[in-house]
Amino acid sequence: MAFEQTWRWFGPKDPITLKQIKQTGAVGIVTALHHLPIGETWSTDEILKRKREIESEGLRWSVAESVPIHDDIKRHLGSYRQFILNCKESIRNLGRCGIDTVCYNFMPVLDWSRTDLEFVFEDGSITTKFEAHVLAAFDLFILGRRGADKCYNERVMRKAQQYYESLSERRKEDVAQTILLGFPGSLEAHTLETFRAALRAYNGIGDAEFRENLYNFIREITPVAEESSVVMAIHPDDPPWPLFDLPRVVSKREDVEQLLQAVDSPANGITLCTGSLGAGAQNNLVEMTENFAERINFVHLRNVTRAPNGDFVEGNHLDGDVDMYGVVRALLVEQERREAEKGEVRRMPMRPDHGHLMLADRHRENIYPGYSLFGRMRGLAELRGLELGIRRSLGF
Repeated sequence: MAFEQTWRWFGPKDPITLKQIKQTGAVGIVTALHHLPIGETWSTDEILKRKREIESEGLRWSVAESVPIHDDIKRHLGSYRQFILNCKESIRNLGRCGIDTVCYNFMPVLDWSRTDLEFVFEDGSITTKFEAHVLAAFDLFILGRRGADKCYNERVMRKAQQYYESLSERRKEDVAQTILLGFPGSLEAHTLETFRAALRAYNGIGDAEFRENLYNFIREITPVAEESSVVMAIHPDDPPWPLFDLPRVVSKREDVEQLLQAVDSPANGITLCTGSLGAGAQNNLVEMTENFAERINFVHLRNVTRAPNGDFVEGNHLDGDVDMYGVVRALLVEQERREAEKGEVRRMPMRPDHGHLMLADRHRENIYPGYSLFGRMRGLAELRGLELGIRRSLGF
């Protein structure tokens, strides 16, 4: 069984059209109802409207990414009970409409973090980069968060101060806007004031409390997903370590083990994001793929090159510190195992995650970092070739 090749599309406002996506070779669309407020129930009418739009171009809605989880659920406070009920109903409605895979994340406040969204790669294309001292400079001197000095070692803080002192006022604003960028699908972002308020809302919620909030949520939604013939796929933390002293609990192998043990069900699975997990030197992606293969419900393939101090750059899909050959091989072996089993085959959709901004895309407006047309198309083509070579070598 070959990968179901999919493509993330942000809806009608995406500068990349469905007609263009179809010509990349992708057959499935990964999308969400980005126009609805976080926490609101996705109605069958809204779901079917989006589904018909996708199918009119000869594609299928393969994965809902993401069904956003309201912060009240993550904090287990406020209106969290109502938001869980809304999430359950959204899952039921997706199942009724034939969308059987739901990607979500449980990262607090920020969905992902980079410190440079316009890093010039060696070939002149534009990619993203994370540097700890830049984040520290923002945290210590721009945000001015109380207790931030407890989160960084002396070397990072010295480098952060030197960096901050070299910045013009305009560059300080650019750094803040980069780190506070909004969720994919939206170019809206936090302000310093709203970000400070969001951080304060997590006061008193540590690692243990946050884990339990996640596991309680999983215990609530998994039975609904099972009844609806839907599988859930949690996305790992990006990057896979704590930021701004907030808990991050889907970052390493032990985190994934605990999460899957919280509810032992195929419906409680993971999104294997090789870029997010691969940014952490502690994560062996081939071993994790092999160990968690049965519970991988969705796949994001991208690569990163790590520096010895933990900084990283998003590279080309086949080049970097992630053993993409080993990961794809392990995934194809798992898909072959699933196909050989009796009963319904559980899908494992794959999408090329992120891509460099190349010259042919520079004219487009409102391209979210990492989501250009040609960069992802190159990635999909490379991954398609890698898959074909591995499948032939294994006799699949």
